[in-house]
Amino acid sequence: MGLEVMNKLGTILVTGGTGFVGSYLTKRLVEDGYQVTVLDNNTRGRANRLDPVMKRINYVEGDVTNYEQVDQMTKGINTVFHLAFINGTDNFYNFPEKVLEVGVKGALNTLDACMKNNVENYVLTSSSEVYQQPTTIPTPEDERLIIPDIKNPRFSYSGGKMISELLTLHYPAKSPLKTYICRPHNFYGPDMGVGHVIPQIINRLMDAKGENQGSVFDFPIQGTGEETRAFCYIDDAIDGILQMTENGNPGELYHIGTQEEVTVSELVLEIARQMELKINIVKGELLEGSTKRRCPDIKKLSTLGYTPQYNLRDGLTETIKWYVAQHLSGPKGDKNSSEILR
Repeated sequence: MGLEVMNKLGTILVTGGTGFVGSYLTKRLVEDGYQVTVLDNNTRGRANRLDPVMKRINYVEGDVTNYEQVDQMTKGINTVFHLAFINGTDNFYNFPEKVLEVGVKGALNTLDACMKNNVENYVLTSSSEVYQQPTTIPTPEDERLIIPDIKNPRFSYSGGKMISELLTLHYPAKSPLKTYICRPHNFYGPDMGVGHVIPQIINRLMDAKGENQGSVFDFPIQGTGEETRAFCYIDDAIDGILQMTENGNPGELYHIGTQEEVTVSELVLEIARQMELKINIVKGELLEGSTKRRCPDIKKLSTLGYTPQYNLRDGLTETIKWYVAQHLSGPKGDKNSSEILR
C-alpha cells in the first residue's frame, strides 16, 4: 500500500485481530507501516498468531460486547476493521444466543464508538452465508438475503451478519462515518484453525496416511461431493479487503473471493493427490441448511483493481505444508465435525 492509502486509513483498530483473517490483516497492515490496535478476547482467536508483530502493535485483550472498552479503544482511531464474531457450526447450534450477542452488540458498540470518537472509516466483514441458497451463480452482491427457517439456530450466524449489515448501512447514515462491507467467500490458508473443510480434510488424511500409504482407502464426506465452493487464499483475501477500503465507494458491499468453482469431490481429490494418497470418496448425508452451491461474482471488486494471484492448487500447496508440519504437535479437532461443508 502506498502513501495515499496510509493517509486515508490513518491509525487503525482491528476487532477480532487474533482470528484467522484478523491476524493476517493485522500483520499486513503493520508491514505496510500502519499504527494498529487489536481488540480480541481470544474466544475463537489466538494471540500467538500475532507474535511476529506483537511488539509493533497495541494489543488489548477485551470484548466487543463491552461498550466502555470499545469506546476507549476507538479514541484516536481513523479506521476500524470490525471482524469480531463467533464462527463455527457447532457454536451456531449450541450457543446461538452468544453468536447473536457478539454479532449485534459488537456492531452496535463499534458503530456507536466510531460516531462518538469521529472515526472516519468503518469496515465490516460480513459473510456469504447471508445468501443461504443463492438463486444465481456466480452470485452478485444484489442477490436476495434469506433465513429459510427462523427456528433453526444454525441461522443465528447469518442472521447476525444480516443485522450487522443493516446497522452498518443505516445506523450511522446521518453521520460523516464512511462505511464499507465485504462478504468473504470461503477464505482459507495456513493457521485457519481446525473447524473448516480444508484443514479437516488434511488432518483426516494425515491420520489415515500411516496405515494406508500406497493403498486405496475409503474417505467419507458430507453430501454427494457435487456440492461446490469457490475458495480464496488468505493473501488474496487481504488484498481484496484493502482494495475495497482504499478504492471502494462508501455505503457499498463487495464480494471478496474467486470464481474458481470446484466440487467438494474435486477439492478432496486434489488434497489427497498433493499428499500422495489414493482415496475412494464415500458419499454421506448433507446437514439441513447446508449450502449446495457457492461461487461469487467478483466483477464489482475487480473494477477496483482486485485480481486474485493464487489458484486453488497453489494455495492448497501452501496450506497443506503448514498443516502437515503442525499435525503431530497441534490439536486436530473433531474430524467428523459437521463443519465440513460451510
